[in-house]
Formats: sequence, structure tokens, C-alpha cells
Amino acid sequence: MATLRPFCAIRPAKEYAASIAALPYDVYDRVQAKSAVNGNPISFLRVDRAETQFPDETDMYSTIVYEKARDTLSDMLLNGLFIREDKPCHYLYSLTMRGHTQDGLVGCASIDDYQNGSIKRHENTLPAKELDRIHHIDTLSAQTGPIFLACRPHVRLRELLTARKRFPALYDFTSEDGIRHQVWKIEDDKDVKQIALFMDQIGALYIADGHHRAASAVKVGLMRRKAHPDYDGTEEFNYFLSVLFMADELRIFPYNRMVTGAWHDSPSALLDKLTDGFYVEPCQNAPGQSDRKAPQGETVMQGRAQTPSQKGELTMYLDKSWYRLRARPSLFCGNPAKDLDVSILQDYVLNPLFDIRDPKTDSRISFIGGIQNETSLMEMADAQPGSVIFSMYPTSMDELLAVADADGLMPPKSTWFEPKLRSGLFIHEIEK
Repeated sequence: MATLRPFCAIRPAKEYAASIAALPYDVYDRVQAKSAVNGNPISFLRVDRAETQFPDETDMYSTIVYEKARDTLSDMLLNGLFIREDKPCHYLYSLTMRGHTQDGLVGCASIDDYQNGSIKRHENTLPAKELDRIHHIDTLSAQTGPIFLACRPHVRLRELLTARKRFPALYDFTSEDGIRHQVWKIEDDKDVKQIALFMDQIGALYIADGHHRAASAVKVGLMRRKAHPDYDGTEEFNYFLSVLFMADELRIFPYNRMVTGAWHDSPSALLDKLTDGFYVEPCQNAPGQSDRKAPQGETVMQGRAQTPSQKGELTMYLDKSWYRLRARPSLFCGNPAKDLDVSILQDYVLNPLFDIRDPKTDSRISFIGGIQNETSLMEMADAQPGSVIFSMYPTSMDELLAVADADGLMPPKSTWFEPKLRSGLFIHEIEK
């Protein structure tokens, strides 16, 4: 079992919530972040990406940037943009995208649960990316971006959260990307105790998104323990800000790949090499499609679209044409991590045919969130001659849980969750 406890949040005053709430800091590059801040002077990106308040030549990882983040948050509190709760609470955070709603329970997870495996991970983290958030959390003495957690469904917890929706929402706004965000406070002592009981029954929690933020929060917590050797485990630095969703409510979008300067053979030679591990067929109605024939003994099935339709299938945009690739059964081995579509692509295409051994560090590979449509993918590839796009079928939540339960690791950029949690709606102070 794992803990999720209530906390005294710093949160926006109701009238400012919609303007303050911002997408996670790491979905922006520096130019995009600065543009967002210039267009909205109270965007929480002023805190999460404080380099936006400095000249472009300023090192975004310098001490003055983290100190500016701390001072900006302090000023926003003093000016009434934020309020500080005086009683530990949970919150229900509900997000609705294109008619689909997912309900999250906001609270603080334990760094001990993270260390002992009660909170399960499925990705490795990069030290350089951790270090940025370590400095940010440590300088602010606060966690500003929630960790996206998942658990297996719990009927009675779902009932409790659903019942909360009968009351007026604390926040209710629609962000610029069309996502509706609703928040309810859960402060009744009976409900808080009931949630603690349900958490005892749930078992393991899983990091769906936010591995670097979680690792950074844990490391800052361990630093604070070292600085306070008389700690008793109840201090706020022993916990990190999280939003917990039930796995059956979550939707994962594909994380597509583009390889630049990729193929040196003729397109037909590359396609022939792919037939060793895949059934290859042209997609229907793809522009400039070739009349390539199937290898002897195989049948070319007529493609229905330019996106994959099932697990074990991906589509490829090569030389202005789309092809459907279906993995041969021999590629699957029964290992939850190895059998992921993104692993099949890495192990049987990117590594042997393009010599991409480490997708985390190879500059030729780019990762494209699945909310981009086919036209956008083609435009990206056409803008860089010699590029290949691989459009993926999304990893499922069942696959994610299976990999984590087996203590396995997914390849980088295996999942793209939508909608994204907003930063700035809940802030967790780790020392007062």
C-alpha cells in the first residue's frame, strides 16, 4: 500500500485561477515559455520558468533564476494572487477533454513509498534534468508541479469523488486548448479519514508522468532529512505533490518518432529490409504511393488509413508515401517491456537499420506527441529531406502497469498523456 495524505496548499485566489494555471514547465522551449509569459503576466510559468524574466543570454540554470522564481511566488502571495490554506485538505481535480472526463485526487505521496517500491516507475531519469528541478524545489522550499500518479480502480473511492461533484466547484474554467478544469476541496474530516482507509486498500501507485519531478522531489526530501537529523517523518519534506487517477479513466496518445538524415538506400531497398521483421504494405490513398509488390508468399492488405489501427502495427512516412508495418509474431517474446510497440521499433528498426543505439542521446531522432495530425507529420518530414516518420499505436495503461509491476523500463517517450495537469493550481510547501 502507499500513502496519499492531505496538505495545506498554496493555491490561486478563485478569480485568478484560470490565468495563473499553466501547462507543465517542460512542454515549452525557452522561446515558447517567454512568449507565453509575455502574453499573460500572471502565468505560473513566471515561477516555473523564471528565466523568462531575464535577457535571452541569461543562463536558465543560474542561481539568480531560481531565486527569481522564489521571489516571484512570494510576491504573488503578498499581492493576493495566491492564498494559503490553514487546514490540510485533499482536492478533486477533474479534467474534461473532447467529452472525456478523468477525476484525480490531489494529495502528497511519501518519499519512503517511492524508495521502497510502493510507488512504481517505468522510466529512467536523466541527472541533468533532475538537477534543474532539485534547485527549483530547494530554493523555493516548495513543489510547484504535481506528479501524475495512477492506481488500479477502487469503486468506493470513485463513489466518494463523484459525490463531491454535487457541491459547487472551487474552480471551473476552460483553458485555451479547450480543456475544462474543475476543482473541489475535500476538507471534511470524515471524508479525509475515508480516503486514508481506501488508500490502505489500493496497493501500489504508478508514476504515469513526471518521473523527473518525482525523483527531484525525493532527492530534496532526502537532503532535508540530512539537514534535520531529528526528523520524525511527519515533516512536509517527506512528501511530494501528486494527483492520483484511476487507470481506467486515463487516455494515452501515441508518441511518434521522426528520424532525420535517416536512409541512405533507395526507398525500395529500405522497404525490402523491413520485410525481415514486418509485413509491409502501402497505405491506401497516400500521395505519390508506389506500386511495390509483396514478397513472394505474402499478401499485401489494402491499408485503411495512415495511422496504426492495433497493437503490433505502425505506419511509416518515407519519400512522400505512407506504409503500414505489421510486426511478425516472431518479434514478440512475452516480456512486457520488450513487447511494447516502441521497443519493437527500437530493437528491430531504429537500431539495426538506422544505427540509433540510444534514442535518449542520438540527435537524429525527434519525438512528436500524438496530438499532431498526419498532415503536420508529413510537413515536418518534407521540410527535412531524407527524414522518416514512424507513427505509433499508443501504449495502453495495461501495458504500462505490467511493465512497472515487472520492474521493467520503457524506452524514452513511450507515452503521451492528455490532458496535461496544470501547474500553479496546487503548491506544496516543504518547510515552513
